[in-house]
Amino acid sequence: MLKGLLRLAPYAAALFTLISTAHAEDGRRVFTGTLGKTPIVVELNTTQPDEVNGRYFYEKYHRDLALSGSLHESTLTLVEGENRYGEDEPLPTLKLEETGNGWQGEWQSPQGKKLPVKLAEAKLPAPTSMTLPFIATLPQSAPYEYLRLQGLKLKPAKKENFMGYDLQWWTEPESKISLFSVESGLPKDDLQRVNQQLLGRLWREVISYHGCLLQGGVNTDFMQQAEPKMISPAVVSLNISTSYYCGGAHPDFGDSPLNLDVRTGHTLSLADVLWVGAGKPLSHADRDSTGDQPLSASESEAYSTYQREVLVPWLIKQFTTLYPNEMKKPAEDDDNACDYSDESIWGYSPWYFTTKGLYLGPYFARVARACDAPDWSILPYSVVKQHPGAVKLQLPQD
Repeated sequence: MLKGLLRLAPYAAALFTLISTAHAEDGRRVFTGTLGKTPIVVELNTTQPDEVNGRYFYEKYHRDLALSGSLHESTLTLVEGENRYGEDEPLPTLKLEETGNGWQGEWQSPQGKKLPVKLAEAKLPAPTSMTLPFIATLPQSAPYEYLRLQGLKLKPAKKENFMGYDLQWWTEPESKISLFSVESGLPKDDLQRVNQQLLGRLWREVISYHGCLLQGGVNTDFMQQAEPKMISPAVVSLNISTSYYCGGAHPDFGDSPLNLDVRTGHTLSLADVLWVGAGKPLSHADRDSTGDQPLSASESEAYSTYQREVLVPWLIKQFTTLYPNEMKKPAEDDDNACDYSDESIWGYSPWYFTTKGLYLGPYFARVARACDAPDWSILPYSVVKQHPGAVKLQLPQD
């Protein structure tokens, strides 16, 4: 019924045992069952009886359908979908009665067609030692997504040689999300660590795609492009650019790079590579790898202060010296110019490694987003090496 994820060698599909799930920490519970004769997966939050919400997908199609309604005693009344743009279209409904370990009842279309619904608490295939680390966290953190991913497979796409390293690209066909694995050029253990992170990121993006579709309804758009930027014995660095519309007033776009320490497989924060503050740099400040513990309140405040009061002024000073023309403040009456001397645009720069140095990008408000992603904002490694971060890395020569 639920097909196994395609994992790259050595992450071949393995036998699963079953574990139960009730995602009770935030009120969400996950069920599997049938609508008519078709297998479905359902997530419901009934903690507020007057504002029940949830979603479900057909295992064959994987795309979410929103649920909303109310719970009165043991009767759950739900509407499937929503009229987002002022329409008054009739929508399918579900009326369910609570059972010992789930729900049962009836789905009805706006035209009056009725189908039986039977749901039981989901039993999840347990991760094995061969499961990708990111996927292995999902039974506890996101069991609904875990069950969705069980039915998806990656397909091999193009092969590429980048900087002397063989890359194999993979695509998830429904979302069209693509990313690569590194096939050669690194020791076996390093390849495994790096590819676990790369494939984990691919599946994260697939989850983001489905979240966008649920949030935006029928008028959604989610396009993504990944590009390797540098691979060396020390780091694997790539940029992921996403253009998306997930509902709301306007579409948007942005960069979300991934920088990996080959030796450990851990994602790198900017403070791991570059530190211009006093004292010891904060290790893995972004805390975005599997198993990372969040920063304490005091650590988070101190790091934010460092970025705002130390790093940004220092960075502007460096770029002003390196790129005086680009950093020149525009005339006040020039509304179309890009003001790269503005401290506010450098606070949370997307960054990645290049052969010439660290690329750090600005982030402008929507009205000036055309100023994003200049091609010149590179900090040479000769400068970076004078201010090493928390992780010892072998950086290229300028």
